[in-house]
Amino acid sequence: MGYSFKKIEKKWQEIWEKRKIFRARFNPQKKKYYLLEMFPYPSGRIHMGHVRNYTIGDVVARYKILQGYNVLHPMGFDAFGQPAENAAIKNKISPSTWTMRCINWMRNELKRMGFSYDWEREISTCKSDYYKWNQWIFLKMFKKGLIYRKEAVVNWCADCQTTLANEEVIEGRCWRCKTEVIQKDLEQWFIRITAYKERLLKDLEKINYWPERVILMQKNWLGRSEGVEIYFKIKDLKETITVFTTRVDTIFGATYVVLAPEHPLVKKIIKGKTQEKEVLNFINKVSQKSKIVRTAKDVKKEGVFTGAFAINPVNNEAIPIWVADYVLMEYGTGAIMAVPAHDQRDFLFAKEHNLPMRIVIQNPDLSIQDPKELSEAYEGDGLQINSAEFNGLPNQQAKQKIADWMEQKGIGRRTVNWRIRDWLISRQRYWGTPIPIVYCDKCGVVPVSEKELPVKLPPRVRISGRGGSPLNHVKTFVQTKCPKCKGKARRETDTMATFFDSSWYFLRFCSPKHKTAPFNKKAVNYWMPVDQYIGGIEHAVLHLLYSRFFTKFLKDIRLLNFDEPFTRLLTQGMVLKDGEVMSKSRGNIVDPDSIIKNYGADTLRLYILFAAPPETEMEWSEQGIEGAFRFLNRVFRLLEIERGKNQPDLKLQRKLHRTIKEVTEDIESFKFNTAIARIMELVNQLYQVKDTDIYEAVRTTVILLSPFVPHLAEEMWQRLGNNKSILKTKWPKYDPSLLKEESITIVIQINGKVRSRIEVPSDITEDKLKELALNDLRIKSWIQDKPIKNIIVVPQKLINIVI
Repeated sequence: MGYSFKKIEKKWQEIWEKRKIFRARFNPQKKKYYLLEMFPYPSGRIHMGHVRNYTIGDVVARYKILQGYNVLHPMGFDAFGQPAENAAIKNKISPSTWTMRCINWMRNELKRMGFSYDWEREISTCKSDYYKWNQWIFLKMFKKGLIYRKEAVVNWCADCQTTLANEEVIEGRCWRCKTEVIQKDLEQWFIRITAYKERLLKDLEKINYWPERVILMQKNWLGRSEGVEIYFKIKDLKETITVFTTRVDTIFGATYVVLAPEHPLVKKIIKGKTQEKEVLNFINKVSQKSKIVRTAKDVKKEGVFTGAFAINPVNNEAIPIWVADYVLMEYGTGAIMAVPAHDQRDFLFAKEHNLPMRIVIQNPDLSIQDPKELSEAYEGDGLQINSAEFNGLPNQQAKQKIADWMEQKGIGRRTVNWRIRDWLISRQRYWGTPIPIVYCDKCGVVPVSEKELPVKLPPRVRISGRGGSPLNHVKTFVQTKCPKCKGKARRETDTMATFFDSSWYFLRFCSPKHKTAPFNKKAVNYWMPVDQYIGGIEHAVLHLLYSRFFTKFLKDIRLLNFDEPFTRLLTQGMVLKDGEVMSKSRGNIVDPDSIIKNYGADTLRLYILFAAPPETEMEWSEQGIEGAFRFLNRVFRLLEIERGKNQPDLKLQRKLHRTIKEVTEDIESFKFNTAIARIMELVNQLYQVKDTDIYEAVRTTVILLSPFVPHLAEEMWQRLGNNKSILKTKWPKYDPSLLKEESITIVIQINGKVRSRIEVPSDITEDKLKELALNDLRIKSWIQDKPIKNIIVVPQKLINIVI
């Protein structure tokens, strides 16, 4: 009887589908559990990152089913986006055809892994029955004043006549035609997410089961900081530069001001000056850099002098105004006061450009007062110096005094600054949700009527990647009637960012076929919030933040009765090969298909789960796959062991019940690798017993294994004489009375080295254990007459005698 994994896996996948084992049903009488992994972009083939993410989720879903929960475990596809347009151009087919082909491939591959998805709830965001509700939500936000239009800077290729995402700008040039990319202002649509910033920050206190680093990342992105706005008048110009700082204690050390290249005052400041051309060239150069590069710590910062000066309001000094790449318009006011003696970034910039420095906070550990002696900026606390009437004050106390003084003088004011900015959702692309707005010469900007939704994408569109949004060239789409006056109007041709689609998909899963609203209120308020959400750390900021915002907005319009979407969050680690993340460009991809073909899905599942804890990176190992396969064959051969005459002894019973307890606890805490290790130990013990009826022990072992290797478990369960699916049984419970060993083995060490072992009662006292250890003959021979310095007892495990 061999382990014919191909036949077994095909057989059980067909049975699960035919019997609709994983169909989730609305049942308020039953305790629910909503398990969700972040849905994928349909690239066509699943990779090991998908396998790891979805296998982790599947273990929990199956475990919760066995615990009696009403489990919702859906899957769908985040199907809109730029890659499909690029693929359409490359393969000369429509984005729709390409996307649906990829979805079919991925669905089949996911089914081959045996994942417990309710496929009847599948959603694809590119279908009009989904994106209709994107448009409906957009209109609700528009009505509430949360959506508006304004100019914003985009990457623009003049040759292709289109916008480019940051990743499409390679070394300052268009990835397609190699034309130099410029920055261009375009009217674009924004969501006023900043209206919810206080709630988004405060409600993080309600979240108890997310990784601390994710909470911190959310806080940092929101970026609430208390400080002072300071007003620097521009010399010889009736303009003022407003700077925000959290370090008002260093204002007397400000020796220059830096503006972002995009700052609206830059062009006014340089007009007519000899530096004008140099500054404009610099702005153009910076426009070709991504914001990530501009702010990276390990990249040299560049800047130019504008020829203008600002007046430091606390001492009336004229200090130079620079434009530099490391200052962004999105942060603060787009202007900073530079204090090189007390800010490392300013220090490096000042050194590079030979700008002045002044020490205003004395380092208590150094007596340096000459800035030329500084090897780095001092950013710590100390006493104020060179700070006029505030000299001698501790700087933390001086912060308050200086802020009071500036407010009295009218040269600054206390304020709260936020890093978060409103959310730009416009995309000048075809493959996305059409924005439901029309433009009428008579009525202006007019929202589409809800009765007219969905505004559908035209199916036949020529996509070349040039000439702006492809929708601009489809007359039947653009030309329409105004919802108000019924006169001629034109449709908005921008589409929505795909983050909009993924900010509420978890709600649609609760009632994916609902036709009169985005979701059925009863269903969503039963299933939600998601009990366990699983996905990559790369989505820890934007996707989670936008999802939280959508949930709060939908609660505000009385569609939901909760305001946080995800109770628990797990961020799984990357899959590595040869120490590097698997990727096509590195040529280190391992195709899941080949593993499934040669070893089976259960082997791949087991290996992925056993190789490392879910939150950490895991290194791919061919030997690990071989080992997992050998173990599953060994488990399957348990069916060949003849039932002995004797009842299981106490030792086996204790091992079985301890394993039930430990595996249960390990699954609850996502320690799947240790859970599998404990089952391996149990299997080893089952092979060691002789002439014993191990039927019940094998039966329990199969249940414990079933969340990890469901196909093998179902087959073994059936061969053990069970007609129904293993998922119709219950997760085993342990007997507490069998957890205590009658006797245990204690290791005896001398100075940390093992010198003997003794069998003792499990409830032995510490004093009695010390007595027995010291009287052990081997230990006596090692100690002889040497004085004992200490005796360390690790309960139930060892005793270490220090001599």
